[in-house]
Amino acid sequence: MSTAAAAEETIETYDPNKLLDHLIKHLGLKNDAALAQKLHVASPVLSKIRHRKLAVGATLLISMHEESEISIKDLRQLMGDRRKHFRPIRPDEAAGA
Repeated sequence: MSTAAAAEETIETYDPNKLLDHLIKHLGLKNDAALAQKLHVASPVLSKIRHRKLAVGATLLISMHEESEISIKDLRQLMGDRRKHFRPIRPDEAAGA
């Protein structure tokens, strides 16, 4: 599978709502506000993630793991991220060059 095809498949299956809904149920919480408080983030952060305006970052993923004791791999699979490897961003790519 080409890189473009793999990226397209990830976009089609990516659904952070499944992850957030699972965490709410797993932790016995009532809503996103309670989950945000548990994860020590502002409620609008979870709203932006639900509306796909913000990605689930590494720090938040680690917080989710620490609070739920669900492995990072399982958390990533819950949201549909099935990439096996991550390509680090080179400094020239981060600068937009």
